[in-house]
Amino acid sequence: MNQLTADDLIYGYINGIFPMADADGTLYWYSPDPRAIIPIETYQPPKSLRPVLNKRKFEIRIDHRFEQVMRHCAAPRTQEEGTWISEDIIAAYSELHRLGMAHSIETYQDGELVGGLYGVAIGSVFFGESMFYKVTDASKVAFHALMEVLKKQQYLLLDTQFINDNVRRFGAIEIPKVEYMARLRKAIAVKARFTEPDLEHMFQRVS
Repeated sequence: MNQLTADDLIYGYINGIFPMADADGTLYWYSPDPRAIIPIETYQPPKSLRPVLNKRKFEIRIDHRFEQVMRHCAAPRTQEEGTWISEDIIAAYSELHRLGMAHSIETYQDGELVGGLYGVAIGSVFFGESMFYKVTDASKVAFHALMEVLKKQQYLLLDTQFINDNVRRFGAIEIPKVEYMARLRKAIAVKARFTEPDLEHMFQRVS
C-alpha cells in the first residue's frame, strides 16, 4: 500500500481494523475475533496502585509530547523483541494527533517523561494502542488518568485489541467480534470530548 495516512487510520478504526508493522516495516491490518475491551464503568484501580495514587508520585500531562510517547512505546522491550510501531505508523498517528484525534497521557517525575500511553479518540470510543514506563507504576498511573477522562466525558467503549496479562490486570475482557462491531457502531455515533483529567478527583484518597 501507499504511505499510511491519518485518513487511512480513521477509516480503519471506524470499520474495526487497525495497522501493525512487521519487522521489515510492511503494514498489515488486523481485526481480532474475539476482541479485547475494558469496561469503563466497572474499572477500579488495582490494589497495588492505590498507595501510589495516594502519594501523588507523578505529574500527569496530556498531549505535551505525543511523538516522544510513541517512540518510547516503539522501543523494543528486550534485545530479542522487535516493534510493530514503524516510522510510517509514527508519522500517520502524529498526523492524526495534529488533527486532534490521537492523544497521549504522560507521567513525569522531576520534569522527566517516565511513562505514558497513546491512542485514538473517535466519537465516544477510545482505541488504546500502547504504553511504556521507565519508572515503576508510571504507565499504570497514566492508564488510571485515562480512565478518569473516559468516565468524566462519558465514553462508551475502550478498545484494547488483544487480550494479554497487561490489560487483563485493568479488567480487560474478550467479546465476540460481532458484538464489538455493534458496540463500535453505537459508540462512534455519540460525541465525546477528550479533555484533561480531573486531577483532584483522581487523587482523592483511595483504599
